[in-house]
Amino acid sequence: MSDQTYTKVGDVMTQQLRTIARTATAQEAIDMLKRSGVSSLVVPRHDEADECALVTITDLAREVVAVDRAPDRTYVYDIMTKPVLTLPVNMNVKYACRLLAKFKLSRALVVDGNREPVGIVTLRDMVLHGANVDTGAETDAKAKTAAEAGA
Repeated sequence: MSDQTYTKVGDVMTQQLRTIARTATAQEAIDMLKRSGVSSLVVPRHDEADECALVTITDLAREVVAVDRAPDRTYVYDIMTKPVLTLPVNMNVKYACRLLAKFKLSRALVVDGNREPVGIVTLRDMVLHGANVDTGAETDAKAKTAAEAGA
């Protein structure tokens, strides 16, 4: 068994989720995004057979602003992205990055073992805060330091 550690999605995710009802209006979603300073809102599941959804700035731009729809007469369920990619909280950041890149996504919902949302993670989070990339230079520096300490 390997004793090598890795960074988990749960280590770099944003834990505080903002939720919105599927029956809320796009205007309510815009207002909530402004107040909270986030770029996406979670739409919770109805029941065990349902999946979570997200409504993002991109959804609002594409489905409301760009097509000149009235935000106060457009509902979240009309513009939300569902289903969304979910990642297990203990997934290795390296594999999570690969998965998001493969599907050309910038974020994913993080779920626990019961498929309940526990956070959201972005490529930015994973690259800037979670990537344990060994470039070789770091290994060389550690080896040099160890050699000097033993001399």
